[in-house]
Amino acid sequence: MVLSSLPRPTVCAVSYLNTVPLVWGMLEGPQRDLFHLTFALPSICAAQLASGDVDIGIVPVAALLEQKLEIFRGAGIASNGPVRTILLVSKCRPEDIDLLAVDSGSRTSVLLARHYLSTQFGVSPALVSMTPDLEPMLAAAGAALIIGDPALLLDPGELRARGLHVTDLGEEWTRSTGLPMVFAVWAGRREVHTAGAEAAFVESARFGLAHIDDIVAAEHARRGISPVLAHEYLTRNIVFELGDLEYRGMRAFLDAAAALPPAQFLEPREINV
Repeated sequence: MVLSSLPRPTVCAVSYLNTVPLVWGMLEGPQRDLFHLTFALPSICAAQLASGDVDIGIVPVAALLEQKLEIFRGAGIASNGPVRTILLVSKCRPEDIDLLAVDSGSRTSVLLARHYLSTQFGVSPALVSMTPDLEPMLAAAGAALIIGDPALLLDPGELRARGLHVTDLGEEWTRSTGLPMVFAVWAGRREVHTAGAEAAFVESARFGLAHIDDIVAAEHARRGISPVLAHEYLTRNIVFELGDLEYRGMRAFLDAAAALPPAQFLEPREINV
């Protein structure tokens, strides 16, 4: 597929396991030479897109509230039930959370956690941004939000056995709304959006979905998880092909997120541990 006679678009993809199927065709398949591919955390992908350092990114949907971006429809990262990698872990009951430690690489998930706590429990905790390490986060705050690959290293059953409260926020969104939760989409400036690029992202994802066993074999060890967990996560928790229902869920989330009051972030030095 030839996208245009212009230089290859620079594309920022997220460095988590859940993005690998989306880009597998660009790494190993027919879309290999269509884009210049880089990797970063979700928030950094959004920042690079805003600065113009990249042309297209797999961006957290929260970025759509702040940037005028054109969505490349058909492929992204979503869930329709438990997502497994957006975990709210707390030492206290959710209704008693007054300080939430959040992953410094997260944006959409922070809004989702705030929406959940506000609508279900009427609480609006202050936030502190930290590296995604559960024990220091829980030493600093009553609850922690862990996303992406660091969440795969946690065993929710073991955490509950320790007396901690564990909530899968993807599952809670679908339970309360009846809709899928979309976490990230391909997006870019209007001038770089083409039907050819949009089709290439969909085809790359389909190539990845057809090669899940290869992805699991290549990725599980370096992510520090078992092949069984990697396979289950990619085939049962994550939705990669987005249709009308997913975009309805995304619109509902963006409306809910836009209605939240500004967040109160604390600096770590302001916290008495």
